[in-house]
Amino acid sequence: MIVSGSTSQSLGAALARELEEPLAAVEYDRFPDGELLAAAPEVADRNVERAIVVASTTSSDAHLEVLQLQDAAREAGADEVVTVLPYMGYGRQDKAFEAGHPISARAVARAVSTGTDRVLTVTPHEESICEFFEPTATAVDAADRLAEPLPTDLEDPVFLSPDAGAIELAETVRDAYGTGATDYFEKTRLSGTEVEISPSDVAVTDRDVVVTDDIIATGSTMSEAVGVLGERGVGRVFVTCVHPLLARDAVTKLSRAGVDAIYGTDTIERQYSAVSVAPSIAAEL
Repeated sequence: MIVSGSTSQSLGAALARELEEPLAAVEYDRFPDGELLAAAPEVADRNVERAIVVASTTSSDAHLEVLQLQDAAREAGADEVVTVLPYMGYGRQDKAFEAGHPISARAVARAVSTGTDRVLTVTPHEESICEFFEPTATAVDAADRLAEPLPTDLEDPVFLSPDAGAIELAETVRDAYGTGATDYFEKTRLSGTEVEISPSDVAVTDRDVVVTDDIIATGSTMSEAVGVLGERGVGRVFVTCVHPLLARDAVTKLSRAGVDAIYGTDTIERQYSAVSVAPSIAAEL
């Protein structure tokens, strides 16, 4: 049975359809003192053998929901509890950046591990965070899903990644689309305060460009890169990402930079979640 947190209701429903497993009715409540309650009575009613908790931890409340739903499933008698974190909050805090700082990704992973038999997470920013879970979490690569919502008439497309280290992401989307070149942005420091961003090699004039990334948070770096493309006479520009966090004014920044469309997946359920990662998760399960 699929048990979805409040942040992943659409993805939970899509995963239930993919796996042809029942979708539990989940109750979300908040007590007068502010404490949360997430419960899944149907898990007990149906004598479920495997409960799959699906929840993107985009907030501290969402983290707590995961722990509660895991515990509710176990309390209801589920033989196996699988936890799917489509987007893992705190995943980018994968080391102590200053003395006395926590490794927040590790702290979160340890808490999640206590209530589950298996963990899956989708395209983590750093796959090494999977090792913080016990047992080690499985990273599900959903980058190929980003090709699906793209227009079918891209003109001599170029698929760009934000840096050389992420070129595989651009290659995966290009391969799934079926045609095009790949490249990445290079950052050249001109001074202590000025940085030049440009595609490293491939010409983009009059060509459609698809900028790929695993996550778009504030959109600052992405919008700057798109602005450079505009100066080079690019055709259309499409921005794709697995995790459309799109915090604060990210959409405005990208629109002002000249982006024709933004496409993300439903790891974070937003207006721009144009494609589901449910098939990728289902294949791993």
